[in-house]
Amino acid sequence: MKHLPKGVAALLFLSPFAHADWVSDWFAMASRSQAEQPHWATPLATVTPRLEQEFRFDYLHEHLPNSTDVNNYDNGKGLEVIPTENTELLVNVPPYVEHGGASSQNGFGDFSMVGKYRFLSANEQHGNYIVTGFLGLSLPTGAPPNGGQAAVITPTIAGGKGFGDFDVQSTLGVQLPVDRIPKVGRTIAWNTAFQYHLDRYFWPEVEVNYSHFIGGKNDDKTQVLITPGVVFGKFVIKDRLGVVFGAGCQVAATHFKAYDNAVIATARMPF
Repeated sequence: MKHLPKGVAALLFLSPFAHADWVSDWFAMASRSQAEQPHWATPLATVTPRLEQEFRFDYLHEHLPNSTDVNNYDNGKGLEVIPTENTELLVNVPPYVEHGGASSQNGFGDFSMVGKYRFLSANEQHGNYIVTGFLGLSLPTGAPPNGGQAAVITPTIAGGKGFGDFDVQSTLGVQLPVDRIPKVGRTIAWNTAFQYHLDRYFWPEVEVNYSHFIGGKNDDKTQVLITPGVVFGKFVIKDRLGVVFGAGCQVAATHFKAYDNAVIATARMPF
């Protein structure tokens, strides 16, 4: 089992309990919760305001301005569960970052968690909208340059609205370090995804990923990434279990940028 992907191994571990009463009740509760919200696809980069229950693994290949490349395995994704009808908890695996031409810098990034609370929602038959609050926590568990210099709290407000087969999902948050504030600085992050539901399984999209830095080494600088891509799925395996794939390309649209462009890919296993 140690050679299996983490998500598959965890599902096999849980399988003996799949028919236990508490598991059936939990899945039934999660189904009720998700039935009360829109059924859009989760975007590639923008965190969806919808409540999800899945294992997720992302990959990011970045091309830097100095003509070197960086591979980010997992990109800070992991397990997402719905513990109560209006909440979600994300427990994210620290990413592994591989630097081209500088193997001594390779290493794991920071551990992070996100809690969601859904304030308002309506499915496609009753308004097609959602409003959710997030509270994220990142701990500096990674070694430099792959990890941060301080713990960071990120309050975020998120919302979405659907118009037939078209939807917009957006988040606005601020990253607040708990110490070393003058050195780390604060970041305002505003991400918006524009999606269209094409046929049954295809969700082409364009995302705008905006970051403005206050303090720290990038004080008063702004970065904007444009991310066209597509999400495929959900392809049902059995009952609630399925798979979702997606891919896209991030392109820097501002003079200041952490990287020129990046290929992003995602694999998800909703359950």
